[in-house]
Amino acid sequence: MSLEDLPEATVRRVDRPSSQRDKVTRAEELRLQLADEIVRGVLPPGSALDETDIARRFAVSRTPVREALRQLVASGLVEARAHRGAVVAQPSLDRLTEMFEAMAELEALCAGLAAERMPPGDRQKLEAIHEELRVLSHAGNPERFHAVNERFHNAIYAGSQNSYIAEMTLATRVRVQPFRRAQFRNLGRLAKSHAEHDRVVVAIMRGDKSGAAAAMRAHIELVRGEYEIYAVSV
Repeated sequence: MSLEDLPEATVRRVDRPSSQRDKVTRAEELRLQLADEIVRGVLPPGSALDETDIARRFAVSRTPVREALRQLVASGLVEARAHRGAVVAQPSLDRLTEMFEAMAELEALCAGLAAERMPPGDRQKLEAIHEELRVLSHAGNPERFHAVNERFHNAIYAGSQNSYIAEMTLATRVRVQPFRRAQFRNLGRLAKSHAEHDRVVVAIMRGDKSGAAAAMRAHIELVRGEYEIYAVSV
């Protein structure tokens, strides 16, 4: 399976029949829902996150809950305390800065390599996703935009033609994802994001390695700034 084929990070129902694939999906659903509540302040810092209570609330077993909390710990949104369970935390400003710095460099690396290596057919697919985002930027649906936005970035990771770098980039994005997702709620952010993507796409289509890397790095830095604006507003 290529990175482009990875499931979109959308919120789906959590009451499907059990299977190993569904367990992974349920954990992802729970992670997204809990992360959203934490970032929006519905679950304030210090709130206890009891596995049994969460499992009961979403009508799931404790297995996906445990995995969701593990991923939230990696993002810095949850703190695991010995003998005290998990509680809501917020990553320090320094930690968040480090995460976005790493994200910017990894995505810039992928974009630069994609400008050199992405096959013609994959370039056309990237343009099609970019056009889909243009339409969505006018529709004002941040959740749908976020889902397609992940396909856009996945396509660039795959276009780097370096699976190891792509895997590292995706793993980092999972940690930063709650903050990237939140910034789409800012007024006018969808159109701005599409414009930033446009500079990346143009550079990739031209085979401009340094231009693609610079455009992607600037995009992620702006994402970080938009998240900071969002964080102040909630």
